[in-house]
Amino acid sequence: MLKKRIIISLTFLDGVLFRTKKFVPDYRYTKNFIDLWSVDEIILIDISKNKIKKNFLDIVKFFIKNCHLPITVGGGIFSVIDAAKFFDLGVEKVIINTGSYYDKNLHERLSKIYGTSSIIHAIDCKKNDKNYEILIENGKKLIEESFLEYIKKINNFNIGEILINSINNDGGLLGYDLNLIDTVSNVVEKPIIVTGGAGNWHHILSVLKKKKISAASTQNIYHFTNDSIKSLKNFLKENNIPVRR
Repeated sequence: MLKKRIIISLTFLDGVLFRTKKFVPDYRYTKNFIDLWSVDEIILIDISKNKIKKNFLDIVKFFIKNCHLPITVGGGIFSVIDAAKFFDLGVEKVIINTGSYYDKNLHERLSKIYGTSSIIHAIDCKKNDKNYEILIENGKKLIEESFLEYIKKINNFNIGEILINSINNDGGLLGYDLNLIDTVSNVVEKPIIVTGGAGNWHHILSVLKKKKISAASTQNIYHFTNDSIKSLKNFLKENNIPVRR
């Protein structure tokens, strides 16, 4: 059985590390203790208006130098050239989202060069009454396609995983949107990373129990100590969830 992964997602605005709440920068943090973590991977997201500026490239270099963990980078990747800037630094994966919406063949070109497993497609979802919508441009623009049809389209892309993010639950620490996760799981075959809402161990356990979920990503609880991450993994093992050491 494949082991489930614990991922930390960090969001940067103009070179500054923030936590977010409903996709809005909410509180400023520091990155100085990152090398203490025992998570499995780190996701770095740039939400700056002017993407892939030098300061974010410097941040990626900092993490690669100081963290002996797989690094995934997202935000502002609209072309192979954009992705190459990060792959050339040594990141293992990139996340595409808005760029793929405007360039329908972006995932194909990236997968041919870097391999399918190196490409993650993020989908930012928002609940409107009882229905879900998909937004791009960092949650600012609603797409015209229906929720399920777009999800099915993404599932057919040459990508390694799908990252599902709940805008409503982002930063709330009240748990993942399990209905959203089940809705997506029912129509895709790709492994799914979930993010948006984790506030305690039970929230993470609830999603990692699901067959198609390959990883749980957290953002606003990343200030845990190294022992706390080990505590989470012990908790998951005690509940029969296979995780990495």
